[in-house]
Amino acid sequence: MDGIRVQFIHGLEGSPQGHKARLLARHFTALTPAMDTRDFDACVRVQREELARFGPRVLVGSSFGAGVALALLQDGSWSGPTLLLAQAAVRMGRPLELPPGVPVWIVHGTRDDLIDVSDSRALADAGRPQDVRLIEVDDDHSLTASVRNGALLSWVRQLADAS
Repeated sequence: MDGIRVQFIHGLEGSPQGHKARLLARHFTALTPAMDTRDFDACVRVQREELARFGPRVLVGSSFGAGVALALLQDGSWSGPTLLLAQAAVRMGRPLELPPGVPVWIVHGTRDDLIDVSDSRALADAGRPQDVRLIEVDDDHSLTASVRNGALLSWVRQLADAS
């Protein structure tokens, strides 16, 4: 197990017991806080409290969870390396704003049938090129292949090493 501290924010269909959460916990010192996804503001509060308590090196948000992660970036609660997976933040109406000086990697599957990859392209374009990396993969919304082939773990390690 790698000692990188990772906080994972699951999506609407995810949970602390979900596949991505369990995978991250097997390979990193990881925390996936439970949250009631029916209340976005409460989710942001839960994650903010856990950020302060847990002190992760990398924040990972998936779909709805990426919207929560973006809110934490935008309100200044988090300013560390961030990995947004199949982000739904744009669809949720979050502003197209990324804070300068914060490394943000956005991964999106080109076969995502829930959130169009153009949303992630627009969000990436809103950030500074030296801070933002857009990674488009031949994958679905859940990034099933990227989880299975180890790409998710690699992105977390690379992002932690780059910061």
